[in-house]
Amino acid sequence: MTASGSGIAILGGGMGGFGAANQLHELGIRADLYDQRDRPGGLTSSFGSGDGFIFDEGVHISFTKSDRVKRLFEESTAGRFETGNVYCNNYWHGHWIKHPAQVNLHGLPTDLIASCIADFVKAAGNQAPVINNYEDWLLAAYGPTFANTFPMVYTRKYHTTEAANLTTDWLGPRLYRPSLDEVLKGALEHEPLDVFYVNEFRYPSEGGFEGFMRGLFPKANVNNDHRVTNINTKTKTLRFGNGKTVDFSHVISSIPLPALIPLIEDAPAEVLAAAGRLACSQCVVVNIGLNRPVVTKPQWSYFYDEDLPFARISYRANLAPASVPEGCGAFQAEIYFSEKYKPLTGTPQDWIEPTIDAMLRCGLIADRSEIIHQSAIWIPYGNVIFDHDRKDALATVHGYLDEVGIAYCGRFGTWGYIWTDAAFLSGEKAARRVLGRDADDQ
Repeated sequence: MTASGSGIAILGGGMGGFGAANQLHELGIRADLYDQRDRPGGLTSSFGSGDGFIFDEGVHISFTKSDRVKRLFEESTAGRFETGNVYCNNYWHGHWIKHPAQVNLHGLPTDLIASCIADFVKAAGNQAPVINNYEDWLLAAYGPTFANTFPMVYTRKYHTTEAANLTTDWLGPRLYRPSLDEVLKGALEHEPLDVFYVNEFRYPSEGGFEGFMRGLFPKANVNNDHRVTNINTKTKTLRFGNGKTVDFSHVISSIPLPALIPLIEDAPAEVLAAAGRLACSQCVVVNIGLNRPVVTKPQWSYFYDEDLPFARISYRANLAPASVPEGCGAFQAEIYFSEKYKPLTGTPQDWIEPTIDAMLRCGLIADRSEIIHQSAIWIPYGNVIFDHDRKDALATVHGYLDEVGIAYCGRFGTWGYIWTDAAFLSGEKAARRVLGRDADDQ
């Protein structure tokens, strides 16, 4: 069956895809958007469990500084959203300390604090250390005690590989480099500083994080259950798993690059190989609902113990009270894997019991009788892994896509460490690019 497309085809219904749809809509163009799922939303989708709990695909908040994106998100929720100040903390061997740990050592064992400070002073005195990888950066920034106790362990849990295997291209503002005064102050006093790169956050009052996107859905012709099986850039046709074929004038894709390149007919072997070298994490999100409220200050916590499977846990009611039934509470725990470095063992459901066991050991759950909901979500694309293969492989893949005229956007189209607002804006940029309006970039 052959149908005539609307001209511009958007592949993928996440933030990047709807960023493109929004930009085209504002320019008077209604694009056709295709997504393999039975509903739009991508990684920002939210799910009702049928028992009153609402879960996202991991922890999502909006902390965009863009007034225009804020306005779009506000309109999408009809002005119904929660605001708050971000507070997150860390768990290490029974100790809870505010995040980031490097300026919140107070309350940890005295010997550990002393060693961290001594190493920090020595590291600060080193002149122009050679930085070849993320491990070098951590040692230069914090010294070996803190680096090996906290961020290097977390790197293995979150990025699924050693810090030496990563570049520093992704860092940006994410890891704070304190002064000696800040380290000392945070060692002597309880939570004296607010230096986290996220401050105010927003979250929809009802329906989960997806609420920030629902107002965008009408801005394109959305075609669900459309899994792309072939892209022919010469005949300008798309073929889908349901047998449908459509013509296009332009394609904007947020499909993950390793999945996109094999879909393109006659893609060169070297480009296919480059796409295969791009690594990303995969995530099992374990959802746990309790028959009582979870009374805690943070929106999420980081976990450094290697015998605890999860790297991070978020607290649903602290994002929006309506995410849980009245009188109840819920957690979402994130456990990371990757095809390249740490393949998934078992099934996602197999990780529910280890998660519950670890929560009991941490004191998050008092007794199994409290649990009234348990489920698991499998996310095959979690976060880009900035290993040493990425830069050259990405240049090859993006160069080829530019050559054949396929625009790319979103976290896994740009293959970058970007948040929801940046993914949305990348979609808008891709839309301007296909229209030849690069000079309009914002």
